[in-house]
Amino acid sequence: MARHLRHCEGRSNFVDSIENSDRKDLPVTRPPLPPFTDETAAREKVQLAEDAWNTRDPQRVALAYTPDSVWRNRGEFVTGRDEIVAFLTRKWDRELDYALRKELWGFRGHRMAVRFQYEWHDADGQWWRSYGNELWEFDDSGLMRRREASINDTRIAETERRIFGPRPADEREVELPLH
Repeated sequence: MARHLRHCEGRSNFVDSIENSDRKDLPVTRPPLPPFTDETAAREKVQLAEDAWNTRDPQRVALAYTPDSVWRNRGEFVTGRDEIVAFLTRKWDRELDYALRKELWGFRGHRMAVRFQYEWHDADGQWWRSYGNELWEFDDSGLMRRREASINDTRIAETERRIFGPRPADEREVELPLH
């Protein structure tokens, strides 16, 4: 019997459920589940991903991916949860005060297209806004098995920032500006 996890106040209790489970041999599902036929469910999946990435917790984020998940992030290729954790640790050590927004672009079956923007600063205090698109593919249990990300960075002044921390509830599903 699959263990189903609920979305609670904008945050998934996925990690708590796994860490506190006495039956780690049970399969885990990560709703909403594919095939995606409802835009509401697809948007929820995107918001859950945004919420997880905004924690900047590599271990937590990695649990949304299959154990053998494959990624292309810019020009880097990553395979499996251990490499995902290492990649995200390096990323967030370099991209300080990272804050992300994601938006559903399209979906069909087990796949989604997402656009995103995030802001961060480097060790010298220079602020950046990164623009990108992701292609996602999920397995039947709702874990992401493939992620392809294309990203461009633009230098911004601190006064140009518009993304601050996790998205407040009243800004959910607000369309991202082009620039």
